Amino acid sequence: MDRTRRVYSYLRFSDPKQSEGGSVDRQLDYARRWAVEHGLVLDESLTMRDEGLSAYHQRHVTRGMLGLFLAAVDEGRVPPGSVLIVEGLDRLSRAEPIQAQAQLAQIINAGITVVTASDGKEYNRQRLKDQPMDLVYSLLVMIRAHEESDTKSKRVKAAIRRQCDAWLTGKWRGIIRNGKDPAWVAWNGQAFELIPDRAESVRLAIEMFMDGHGAMAIISRLRSSGVTFAANASHLYKMIRNRALVGDRVLTVDGEEFVLPGYYPALMSEAEFAELQRLASQRHRRKGKGEIPGVITGMGICRCGYCGSAMVAQNLMSRKKRPDGKPHDGHRRLICVASSNAQACKVNGSCSVVPVEDAIMEWCADAMNLASLMSGGDAGVGLRAELAAARARVVEIERQIERVTEAMLSSDAPPSSFAKKARELENDLAHEQDIIGRCESELAARARLQIPGMADAWAALVDGVKALDYDARLKTRQLVADTFSRIDVYHSGLLPGDGKVIDIVLHGRSGAVRVLSGVLRGGTVE
Repeated sequence: MDRTRRVYSYLRFSDPKQSEGGSVDRQLDYARRWAVEHGLVLDESLTMRDEGLSAYHQRHVTRGMLGLFLAAVDEGRVPPGSVLIVEGLDRLSRAEPIQAQAQLAQIINAGITVVTASDGKEYNRQRLKDQPMDLVYSLLVMIRAHEESDTKSKRVKAAIRRQCDAWLTGKWRGIIRNGKDPAWVAWNGQAFELIPDRAESVRLAIEMFMDGHGAMAIISRLRSSGVTFAANASHLYKMIRNRALVGDRVLTVDGEEFVLPGYYPALMSEAEFAELQRLASQRHRRKGKGEIPGVITGMGICRCGYCGSAMVAQNLMSRKKRPDGKPHDGHRRLICVASSNAQACKVNGSCSVVPVEDAIMEWCADAMNLASLMSGGDAGVGLRAELAAARARVVEIERQIERVTEAMLSSDAPPSSFAKKARELENDLAHEQDIIGRCESELAARARLQIPGMADAWAALVDGVKALDYDARLKTRQLVADTFSRIDVYHSGLLPGDGKVIDIVLHGRSGAVRVLSGVLRGGTVE
């Protein structure tokens, strides 16, 4: 028995339910008999199965075992002379015939024989050379398989479009079988309902995200509660962007988007979802590394008053600590990056971040102070102007797309430059729509701000910030991002002198500017 060459079995089902019949056992039995009859070894440890993966959309190649097998073939890890047994050529591919034949050729050209269990045919270089009509037969099988899948795909898409239209007109409220539903809902036969423990975990994840926690901390908390539907940071951020949170289902059929309101039970309101999207769009709101989350640093807000460079946190955690185990005030520093890198900052040195944090916290806890900061200007004017400009650009881009589309339809053979221009315009349109969404979210957030409530929020966090409470500092970090566009710190005073005071210039998001002068520097480095 030749033990260098191997016989491999590959099974694929576009619907996992297809594997419940006897076809799996039948093909495995066939593979065992074929291996024995030809003096080869069936590698049962590598019986490949792709269940629920479409060969029409090539998901069995991009996501499944066949893709791994093809990669192994390319890398020479499958010995020449080996055999791959499949139920039929349509199990290997239902892509366009030229692509399907290229995949078959990839396997055969590597010296591997493909055997189809349904009819006992063998495909390898020698046999196709001796019987070239088998190549024509294989191509006909691939053409038929692709046409069947293509017809089915068109029928499914048409049915989904009809269901979406019926949902939007209120004529139908059934399930639309397309793609995956959120992990926190289940179909009860009549409608979707929340899975209580998973829904609660989603609420926890959103609450932690809005408080400023990073993805890994959120996922760790979810797993500790026994739910792992957010497998990684990417999945978590997709969940946060998912309109299923407000009960909508979004489907795209041949480039046309359908938004079905009320498809799922909602976990949050539209206003809450808009606030979530606003927070998700802020690049710097996640805390940086370290045991003590920065309140004003790490968001691009805190700047050196002397040179305009970023001020960064410097926690000297290895120094002697206080009896309660926390660092001394002087061991938590603010330093200008230009100064630390010996660049052009005219005032060297650093200061404790503690008096800066304390001064800002106490000032913002006063409703009158916040009112003077938030009503002293109107950044909303700029946002509204940006929104109007973006909407005007969208109208113009849509006109251009319409003209290009008409030109393409009116030409029997439109030049490739038309398609390229259409893609560029679509990208421009998506960019402007992103700007519109951001501006609308910002304006909605500003409309919801209530100064007394914000002052109460600041006041409630003062003690926690001073005590270095992790969650309190994360919540304050978000308040800083919502309140200020910039904080200028003059660590030796506006007019550098004896270095006993710190001056702080607060730039509110409304456009107003306020100065906190004469803040005592406090803690020294020990």
